[in-house]
Amino acid sequence: MKIIFMGTPDYAAQILEKIITAKDMEVVAVYTQPDKPVGRKKVLTPPVVKTIALQNNISVYQPNRLRDESAIKQLREIECDYIVVAAYGQILSREILEHAPCINLHASILPQYRGASPIQQTLLNGDSKTGVTAMLMDKGLDTGDIIKIKEIDVGEDEMAESLFDRLTDAACELTIDVLENFNKYTPLKQDDAQSSHCIKITKQDGEVTFEDAQTLFNKYRAFTPWPGIYLSSGLKLKKVELVEKESSHESGKILKIEKESIVLGCKKGSIRVYRVQPESKNEMDILSYINGKRVGVADTLS
Repeated sequence: MKIIFMGTPDYAAQILEKIITAKDMEVVAVYTQPDKPVGRKKVLTPPVVKTIALQNNISVYQPNRLRDESAIKQLREIECDYIVVAAYGQILSREILEHAPCINLHASILPQYRGASPIQQTLLNGDSKTGVTAMLMDKGLDTGDIIKIKEIDVGEDEMAESLFDRLTDAACELTIDVLENFNKYTPLKQDDAQSSHCIKITKQDGEVTFEDAQTLFNKYRAFTPWPGIYLSSGLKLKKVELVEKESSHESGKILKIEKESIVLGCKKGSIRVYRVQPESKNEMDILSYINGKRVGVADTLS
């Protein structure tokens, strides 16, 4: 079968590699976002999906707007059986949706967490289960009929990178399954009444308070490595863990100093902090930080 693949980040790249190595599947074209300047020197850098495609002699297309008439015309001239979309980053027009069945791999159990940040939202909400949904795309945002869902468990202290990796593995398996057995599945409509949405993460989302230990810890899980979590003072909390989530304390009060960490009270629960990074300074262990600040038990971390 002939496949047009659309995607941009690592999640998409690994799915693309899986399709390339699959039996009886040919990727005839890859669509990805334009190259972007990266780092302080603003070096123009291609998406990893583009690099993989070129390594496998696959034609790459990077339209600024896939909805432009010229881009649509160009794509519709490419013969294919399916279009596979994984975190591409652009909306597909009706003309493209009609060109071939468009299968999207979304990293949540739809209709839950439609939108840009389903993995982070899963961790923010402390969910015990998540998954990948293969769906037929329509004109809405993650609203298409569901072909198949692959569920996975989420650990209580699982971090975003770990969950990302496991969901990517699930998406790779699900993609091949759906492509090989497409005609055996009967797509089911989503229940819009059960839907929820998540938006793109910003740096501002990383600010935390010592109101609730579980909420702080879930933000740490979801926002590591980016944007990270930090206090209003700018102090970044680089390594933390949940101690307990029920007791009541003064917000940010140092409850205990341990060999490699300190325990901080929240209005509800407490956390353990191992490493921090003051604003505009290098990361350091928490004991060095509090010694420099000359604070101890019963003082407040800021």
